[in-house]
Amino acid sequence: MKKLVTIALPVLAICLFILVMVSGSFLKRPLGQDDDVPGSIERLKRIVLDESWDQADIAADELIAAWEKVVLRVQFSAERDEINSLSDNLARLKGAVQARDKAGALMELYEAYRHWEDLGR
Repeated sequence: MKKLVTIALPVLAICLFILVMVSGSFLKRPLGQDDDVPGSIERLKRIVLDESWDQADIAADELIAAWEKVVLRVQFSAERDEINSLSDNLARLKGAVQARDKAGALMELYEAYRHWEDLGR
């Protein structure tokens, strides 16, 4: 019995670690309306194209809040550089929206979406 535990426990731990590390694509899926990052990006893209800056500011805050919920789930299964890059994009996006910079906001949105697609692969 003791030999079984000494063998089974490390094997189970390794299996659990592997499962967590490869679950990124599953964990980044939205679980509700408030953590749909790709949907928030698309919505914000439409708002920026319409140049509705007050709405864009609110939508940018919602996108950042959605990302903060998702990052808690994917932090162990995604590359840290991708997480940091997406967070940086969202910070620059917030600045571009407040500056009412349409080109800068769209550029950050497209780059953020690319980072989102690479996350958890």
